[in-house]
Amino acid sequence: MDDGWTQHGKVRAREGPDEGAVEIVVDGLTTQAKYYKPLIYEFFRKAWRGARPAWGEFAVEIRMEYVGDPPWMDLDNLAKAILDAIKGYAFHDDAQVARLLVERHPGERERILVNVRRVKA
Repeated sequence: MDDGWTQHGKVRAREGPDEGAVEIVVDGLTTQAKYYKPLIYEFFRKAWRGARPAWGEFAVEIRMEYVGDPPWMDLDNLAKAILDAIKGYAFHDDAQVARLLVERHPGERERILVNVRRVKA
């Protein structure tokens, strides 16, 4: 059964149920936020064949899940790296992000979950 996921290395993504929605999962964690920008950007450049960027306002939720002690990482740097990586694929410019939620939670595995959706007018 096809669940809609496209995968390349540690990154997988699929279009969400609503127009302009994208779910992204990055397996594993590192304390270097700058690591995520080229990793996610490369996924979109090489593997992504989903929706193209749209205009309008977007809400982005970034959730870091960790096992054990939380990693020592500035969440604002993580958010910037991810927004820079998905710019041009989920939306045209990160200035279109009207709502941004970045949080850290214990989880069953180490990963980063990103949900992008259009904000209803």
